[in-house]
Amino acid sequence: MNKIKKLLVNWRVLLLLTFLVLSMLAIKPQIFGTEGVEIYSLKTNSSLAEAGLVIPAKVMPTARERILSVDGIQTDTVEDYYSALSQLRANRTVSVETSTQTYAFLIPGNAEGAVDVGVKVKEASFSNLRMGLDLEGGTRVLLQPAGEISEEDLETTVDSLKERLNVYGLRDIVVRSASDLEGNDFILIEIAGVTEDEIQELLARQGKFEAKIGNETVFLGGKKDITYVCRSADCSGIDPYVGCQPFEGGYHCRFAFQISLSPEAAQHHADITRNLKTVSEAGSCYLSDDLTLYLDDVEVDRLRVGCELKGSSTTDIQISGSGAGFTQADAVNDALKNMKKLQTVLLTGSLPVKLDIVKTDTISPSLGKEFLHNVMLVGVLALVAVSGVVLVRYRKIVVIFPMVLVMLSELVLILGFAALAGWNLDLASIAGLIVVVGTGMNHFIVITDETLRKEAQELDWKSRIKKALFISMGAEVINLGSLIPWFWAGAGLLKGFALTTIVGMSVGVLIARPAYATIVKILLEE
Repeated sequence: MNKIKKLLVNWRVLLLLTFLVLSMLAIKPQIFGTEGVEIYSLKTNSSLAEAGLVIPAKVMPTARERILSVDGIQTDTVEDYYSALSQLRANRTVSVETSTQTYAFLIPGNAEGAVDVGVKVKEASFSNLRMGLDLEGGTRVLLQPAGEISEEDLETTVDSLKERLNVYGLRDIVVRSASDLEGNDFILIEIAGVTEDEIQELLARQGKFEAKIGNETVFLGGKKDITYVCRSADCSGIDPYVGCQPFEGGYHCRFAFQISLSPEAAQHHADITRNLKTVSEAGSCYLSDDLTLYLDDVEVDRLRVGCELKGSSTTDIQISGSGAGFTQADAVNDALKNMKKLQTVLLTGSLPVKLDIVKTDTISPSLGKEFLHNVMLVGVLALVAVSGVVLVRYRKIVVIFPMVLVMLSELVLILGFAALAGWNLDLASIAGLIVVVGTGMNHFIVITDETLRKEAQELDWKSRIKKALFISMGAEVINLGSLIPWFWAGAGLLKGFALTTIVGMSVGVLIARPAYATIVKILLEE
């Protein structure tokens, strides 16, 4: 009992316990489960977005907004949510209750089949730990600029890519610059829950959009010339006046959506069309030159310009295009896919430089869960095996028990730091945790040996523990120097390994191992 009191008043032990409690609160602030389903995707200009729902850029997973009910139907699971959506009908007001407020909106009258309110959900996060693509599933793309690029253009490209990907309404998008040990620049993108085909073409293309009349550019994609791009169902989608038409070998569908030009772009349009001739075709009047749309210098569509727009500085125009497929459904999907890509480029503008795809990794969510289960199983087996070896070596439960507890505490401290820092735990990070456990156990053995060694009995406890901690500190400095290059190795793909190992070793040397040395000293005192 006296030894327990000594432990509870020792400042090293109290420091470990304090950081342990803070780490546990950072990992899981709520003791009990959370209600509802978590929002992880929000479409731009969707019903819920127009009702006021927004997804904050950075927020802890357990603090993310959750949908509790849809039109009075409780949504405790993902199945409950989509079942509630299937019961909604057009031309009626719907209320969606979330963990923060209640949103009310009108379902468009042209909604057919299952209603899409623009939100995708998943089960509510159990903790604030963020799993990387290796454990959660998704797509990782490594891009390299084609040619030399300045640091400023690299930052601009990263910002533009973030803006493009945010059009999808996804959260947890990682877009960052990286470099390898040879000084080559890369851009690393990680998106959970998105397949390679959905983002590969969008990311690799420079995305330069131009609208020309003759040889003169009327406007470019981006916020400078385009102030608004409609993405809602009432002003974008399959063109109701043209629709889908059969042709030899399949179907052909036409899409259309509204955009608004800046006053400067509209005036430029007026100046270009003022001197054009007019022609009559099938009882309609058009200008002699068409408005031609180019994406990455490839013509994607050609639009006739009505005579009423001659010399007009109108800011509202309609953009159209097409898609094709073997069936009408395939043609509709292709047309909507092309429309979304064109809308994205119009919204975000072109990239400063063309990008080449160097490497693409796609991992299914089921495979990611299997990785996580295997990692946890191997971790438990390794802990049992190491504990058994140490027990055979020392044959003292009074040494083994605190050694295992402090080791587990060290892992909790690392995970707590990861939750606060918001870094994603991937397989490289798990490898770092294994290294930390291995070096930590080695240091615990050194501390224990120095404490129990008979030859060291002439030294007092303080001298023996000081000597053992000096060995641990020396090993930490050497490991720190060897791990720094790993931040850039493999274009930054092994950054998680380096970061986890450095944080783990630092936490161990500064907090966990001094506490263990004190615990062993107090427990072994006569």
